This record gives sequence, C-alpha cells and structure tokens, in this order.
Amino acid sequence: MYKLEEPIYFYLLAVIPVMIVIFLLVLWWKKSTQKKFANSDLLEKLAPNSSTFKTTLKLVFLLIGIAFLIVSLVNPKMGTKLQTVKREGVDVVFALDVSRSMLAEDIAPNRLEKSKQIISKIIDKLGSDRVGIIIYAGNAYPLLPITTDHGAAKMFLQNANPDLVSSQGTAINEALNLAKTYYDNDEQTNRFLIIISDGEDHQEETKQVAQNIANEGVKVYTIGVGTEKGGPIPMKINGSLIGYKKDNKGETVITKRKSDVLQGIADASDGNYIDGNKTDNPVKIIENIISNAQKSEFETKQFSDYKDQFQWFIGIGILFLLLDIFLFDKKTKWLRKVDLFNEEKK
Repeated sequence: MYKLEEPIYFYLLAVIPVMIVIFLLVLWWKKSTQKKFANSDLLEKLAPNSSTFKTTLKLVFLLIGIAFLIVSLVNPKMGTKLQTVKREGVDVVFALDVSRSMLAEDIAPNRLEKSKQIISKIIDKLGSDRVGIIIYAGNAYPLLPITTDHGAAKMFLQNANPDLVSSQGTAINEALNLAKTYYDNDEQTNRFLIIISDGEDHQEETKQVAQNIANEGVKVYTIGVGTEKGGPIPMKINGSLIGYKKDNKGETVITKRKSDVLQGIADASDGNYIDGNKTDNPVKIIENIISNAQKSEFETKQFSDYKDQFQWFIGIGILFLLLDIFLFDKKTKWLRKVDLFNEEKK
C-alpha cells in the first residue's frame, strides 16, 4: 500500500506539454528558416550529420527525467507492515439508483450526479465508520464491499453510471436484499442503509422487504432526488445530446420523483425520508444521526511504517538527465551506415 505525501507537486507535470509545444514550435521555425536559406540537397551537404531523431530522443530523455524528479517531490511512501487496528464506528451502506431516469436534469447537473455529491459529502463527514456501496436499477450489484477506506469509496462512486447495470428499471427491493449480505459484523449494533433514488420503484413487495431488513436491525433512510414536476430523460452519445427517451407511442417520457414511494419505504422500516434536492440538507441530517449513534468496536487491517521512496525516482530522473547530456544530437556513425532510422537521403 502506498500514499503520496505532497500530491500538490503533480501540478508541475504541466511543464511537460509546454516543453513539447515549445520544441515543436522551435523545430518548425528551424525548418522554415533553413528552407529560406537553401534547398534540401544543399542542407544535406552543409549539415550531413544533422539528426531530427536524435534531437527528439534527447527531448524524450529530458522530459522523462523531469517527470521522475517531480514525482520524487511528491514523495511516494510505501507501507511495509500490515497490522490489525481496533476502531469504533458504525456500518453505513449506500444504495444508489443508477437507472436511466436518474439522468433527468430537472435538478442540476442531473439526479445521478446530485446523488453522488450527497454520498461523497456524507462520507467526508464519517469518522472511523465503515462504508459500502450498492448500485441498482432493474437488478442490484455490489459496487464496493464494506470497508474503512473512504478514499476508495469515493473513487468507486465516481464510476457509477447506468451502463454498469445490465437491466434497466428501478427495483429497490433488489438493493434491500443485497444490503443484507453487506453487514458482516454480528456484534455491530448500528447498521445504516441509505437509499438514494427518484422513487420510481416498480416492485410491489418493496415495503415488505424494507420491513424485513428493519427487523434484522438495519436502520433504513431514503433520500429523494428530482422534482414532482419531473423532466425528460436525455439520450447522449459521447456526451452529445441526440434526443430524449420516448415511449411506444413516440411521446417523450417525463420522469417524476415519487416521494410517496420513498416515504412508504422509510415508514415501513421505521426510518426517515429526506428531501435530497438541496445537498446540505441530507448531509447534515445523516451526519447528525450517525454522530449520535452508538459506536461498536471492530478490527481492521491497515498498512503502517510507511517509508519514503523518493530516492528511487531521483536516481532514475538523474539517469535520464545524464543520458540527455551525453547523447549528441548528431547522427551516430555506425547507425548512419546501417541507416536504421532512414535518415540517409535516398
């Protein structure tokens, strides 16, 4: 396992494309100037050992050397020991609706992105609590098993989209049933399931399933995103809008938030329904609920004794800089004989 001590230095990598652009501009200027001075045959006679390939290779070595030196400033650290640590917290599982209706833009930027923002900010407020993520539409799938790695949770969350689910629809009961398998600590007294959806559920037994999971000690909260007025479902290819989803009659489908469905699920499981159209509202409510919950102790394994690795990157960086220094930008004689790079004029 590794971590980065000063990731802000990665911004210095922006100098590399700048240097490439400058090199290309200089190369273009040299070629243009040479053409004004003499034709190609004369230039070949005046500078027979000139090599564009060697000049380019020197630039590549220089850029690689700079890149490694910049990474050394970031100072990657490698964990050398895996140890068991006791922590206190609760288990929080998020069930995120990724059905096509969540792409509706009746709230900005769209329902799905709004849901991701809510989950991400809630995770930021958690302490030692464990987190898991489920995505669902017509079926439910585990996106991230329950873990204490909040950074990984946020990274996986950003990749959640409707394409990850094979069948479309909105089957909240599938997410509820899958959530039961997430809570692997029988001694955990506080287990939370947070469902984020527009409420377009198409299953009759959802309330019963919600009641069953509540009977097993899971506290269920629902967060609704979208408006009651609703909006069309955009159809996009490579980010470009090509139209809106239509029904069998050729009419544009308008998807609306079904707050009553989400409220019914919350009531059946003795939980609460929360309006999620304003991000801070559900974040504050869930933060307050979890912070006041009784914490259970659990064991988790994590890497320790992180050691600096910057010296390796400095060494490799200096090596490439030396290659750049000692590599001449003229043709190598023995390579010129074999014409390996097709530099000889035919």
